[in-house]
Amino acid sequence: MLESSVTTVPLSVLDLAPVEEGATNVEALARTTQLAQRVEELGYRRFWVAEHHNMPGIASSSPAVLLAHLAAATSTIRLGSGGVMLPNHAPLVVAEQFGTLVALHPDRIDLGIGRAPGTDQVTALALRRSVDGLSVDDFPQELGRLLSYFATGTGTPRVVAVPGRGDQPAVWLLGSSDFSAQLAGRLGLPFSFAHHFSAGNTDYALALYRQSFEPSPWLDEPYAMVAVSAICAPTDEEAEYLAGPVGLAFLQLRQGKPGRMPKPQAAAEFPYTPAEREFVLQRRAGQALGSPATVTAQLNALLERTQANELMLTTMVYDIDARVRSFQLIADEVAAKLG
Repeated sequence: MLESSVTTVPLSVLDLAPVEEGATNVEALARTTQLAQRVEELGYRRFWVAEHHNMPGIASSSPAVLLAHLAAATSTIRLGSGGVMLPNHAPLVVAEQFGTLVALHPDRIDLGIGRAPGTDQVTALALRRSVDGLSVDDFPQELGRLLSYFATGTGTPRVVAVPGRGDQPAVWLLGSSDFSAQLAGRLGLPFSFAHHFSAGNTDYALALYRQSFEPSPWLDEPYAMVAVSAICAPTDEEAEYLAGPVGLAFLQLRQGKPGRMPKPQAAAEFPYTPAEREFVLQRRAGQALGSPATVTAQLNALLERTQANELMLTTMVYDIDARVRSFQLIADEVAAKLG
């Protein structure tokens, strides 16, 4: 079990409620609930769910709804969005949803905000029903509007978020590029970088965040979290085998053929072309994959490079028992050796 006295680097969890081949959405969401309960027992700091749409293999399309369920099924772990994709939503709706979560579960809710739609443009338009607010240039204004709905002491606005005003979650800015890093720094917000799918931009974005940082009502100094893919198993060979499905699923997504997470054996037997194999291997670069000793070395190398204040682990494997075991091994055999 994680103990604050033996690890200087907080560890958290990002989950996408993966839907495995042969499983239903009901089963996928039940497994995410099971995982949240187990990592709470293991002492992980927070459990976030990500917003994705029009993807048959991901069931976390409605973070606020899922978080309400997870909050009722747990008692101490912080819960949040990793993230809510703001271009998909009117800021008032997000403020009311997360204000409601805060009112129901005080001091446990994080609101991670992203500027990408988390889907294709056709689906993004179906969600928003208008191109207004969808461009990158609109994001700072939309974010400012969202934050204003939580604020108190600003007079009597014509539109008040209820719940929302005075019920503010811990707000984070998420990103995989320098745009969000710089904006998070200027606003004095904590920043979470998506190293798990944009490893090549990590060092530059974090440096820019720290250089741009200005103290704010939320933070006196920068606080950076790095999200990293982590699959831990008793041996390196087993971890490699377990990583097969997510590599194949990501390849199929990039090829415009999204589907449910394939079984490990199907991924192992897939007839990759050399270019496809190289794509999968490149995506694994910089991630944590292997036995406890291997994962310890990989995460420590990442921490040394990035000086991250916190790590958020995302473990996309086919079997829920293997997913839980990965977090168990990291809690028992890796956490105390980090930092």
